[in-house]
Amino acid sequence: MRRKEDKKIENIWSPLSLTLTHFSLRKDIINYRDINLISFFNCEYTYFVLNIYSDDQQLALTYLKDMEVNLNNILIMTGDFDIRDKNWDPSFLHYLVHADTLREIADLFNLKLFMLIN
Repeated sequence: MRRKEDKKIENIWSPLSLTLTHFSLRKDIINYRDINLISFFNCEYTYFVLNIYSDDQQLALTYLKDMEVNLNNILIMTGDFDIRDKNWDPSFLHYLVHADTLREIADLFNLKLFMLIN
């Protein structure tokens, strides 16, 4: 027996599953342990979601900055960047070069910084 809520969820996902036909972890494009690039197809277009875990040495960000790949269909870049900056943390008053690296990578992928507000 299903709850009524289950049917509502099914109704939402059914059209979505018809339009998004295939998801894939793309290690053939970016093969780095702390970076996941996921592609999905919508009609004839391929889009990407980029998820990054960056350690205290910012190795994943350095890898992305130094690699030569042209991805113009990244919809969102998420992750744990382990970076403090006064632009998104007003209580942090110091300058860190890693924040600039993150901004450079976002610019390479034509992404904008989105600020969460509680």
